[in-house]
Amino acid sequence: MTPVPRVAPYSGPALLSYGFRPFFLAGALFAGLAVLVWMPVYEGRIALDTVFAPIDWHAHELLFGYVAAVVTGFLLTAIPNWTGRLPLAGTPLLVLVLAWLAGRVAVSFGGALGWVAVAVIDVAFLLLVLAAAGREVIAGKNWRNLRVLVIVGVFAAADVVVHVEAHVRGEAVLGRRLALAAIVMLIVLIGGRIVPSFTRNWLVKANPGRLPAPFGRLDAVAIGVSVPALAAWLVAPTGWITAALLGLAGAVQAVRLARWAGDRTGRDALVLILHLGYAFIPLGFLLLAAAALWPVVPEAAGIHAWSVGAVGVMTLAVMTRATRGHTGRALEAPPSTRAVYGAVVTAAGLRLLAALVPELATPLLWAAALAWVAAFGGFCAVYGPMLLRPRLGKE
Repeated sequence: MTPVPRVAPYSGPALLSYGFRPFFLAGALFAGLAVLVWMPVYEGRIALDTVFAPIDWHAHELLFGYVAAVVTGFLLTAIPNWTGRLPLAGTPLLVLVLAWLAGRVAVSFGGALGWVAVAVIDVAFLLLVLAAAGREVIAGKNWRNLRVLVIVGVFAAADVVVHVEAHVRGEAVLGRRLALAAIVMLIVLIGGRIVPSFTRNWLVKANPGRLPAPFGRLDAVAIGVSVPALAAWLVAPTGWITAALLGLAGAVQAVRLARWAGDRTGRDALVLILHLGYAFIPLGFLLLAAAALWPVVPEAAGIHAWSVGAVGVMTLAVMTRATRGHTGRALEAPPSTRAVYGAVVTAAGLRLLAALVPELATPLLWAAALAWVAAFGGFCAVYGPMLLRPRLGKE
């Protein structure tokens, strides 16, 4: 994402000059805090005044709290480049940030408000994001990227499903799955653009030779088979038909990733981490395929391959790269950034082990949580000052 030059003056605080700034910072802070709180909640040491059951609160806040913030920051930064229009800044951006924050407060501490009021406050944020993003895409006649907003719309609908299902059934299983499926498709769609593109750009400059395969029929098949596989998992998570669809999607996604020349990017962690993050997409499909057939493989392994692995690693990869580029820094990964990457990959690996080795679940969960907090705390420490200060040279 190359920054669009401003033609209208902006003299407010740097934090509100571009969408990625407040949402990347707030999202990362919240991601670490939410997991720190989750472990005592999980063990029954503390209780939140929320309308959700503990597991629903945990899943909801990582998906609709953290992920929603990062997706918003990405969209508000990418859309000006897609459309050539000015980025959202100043008061309108502040309104979105406050709407996001209101949702976090209502969901975690608004039990006395009742589930309808909490749902309205929470869902309002994504509706505002869709309205703002849709207006820009339509005004810029950027029809190609409307499909991205369609997936974000599914994500917003999943938020509604979570609130209704949690109230009616006491647990929002379908809503959680629908939200995760929407995010997986966003990674498949957007990751399928940026991973080979950034890889090609780096290889051409620094390591001439084999380049990522251009978008072709296999990529279209990978996207196409992922949709019915996710749909089958939503409505019938077990059974041979679901297993076959998930297994096929995982295999095709793995082949797709292998065509992007990730094995040639070892010298640039900023590019390599994108490949590592995307690798959790086929892994999640394959683990869920196994879980659909054999109860000995827990569904939680596949779910966390996506939620901690693909989501955690890919979002940090995108946030670090976008922050460096948009604040005028070199596109490179210093030791501090590589440490952040190492922490989030470790968190993903430990969380998978916790699902696969239940007798060691408690220490592995704590270790995964601490690694996750280290990753996002590290991002805030290293990239927070960049997000709070004006772009080097000129904003």
